[in-house]
Amino acid sequence: MALPIYMDRVIAPHRSLSPQGAAVLLGVMMAFNVMVAIFLLAVRAPVVLPFLGLDVLALWLALRASDRAARRVERVQVTAEAVTVSREDEKGARTVWTSPTAFTRVGVDHLGEHETRVRLMIYRKRLTLARALGPDERERFAGDLQNAIRAARSERWS
Repeated sequence: MALPIYMDRVIAPHRSLSPQGAAVLLGVMMAFNVMVAIFLLAVRAPVVLPFLGLDVLALWLALRASDRAARRVERVQVTAEAVTVSREDEKGARTVWTSPTAFTRVGVDHLGEHETRVRLMIYRKRLTLARALGPDERERFAGDLQNAIRAARSERWS
């Protein structure tokens, strides 16, 4: 018999730019740099041209790093038996953290006016969750997680 799942949430970073949008942005930047390069050649300032290429290279590297970071995924599952967090990084490596539901607590730390940290705690072990979410979303996630753990515990004890 399968155990009921009280929470099964996948947390992934928001992608603000699609791959097609990134290609368009890079194309516009290259076209602009070509126009600037033509102007610089006309005024006989070819020394600046390599820096225009470095501009495009820096943008390409930034877009590539952003795309790679967007592949990070975190999955949180709560059952009556355990709270399981599995993380998959941009290279596909997976890390799994499991703790018994009965002894797991949720902690919310307010580090500043606009910074909130959600943690799972068991004894002296702590795991920070939902780094990809904004502060308000983290607060809601912490509340949902706490309610799911509470519901799982009540099933276990009834």
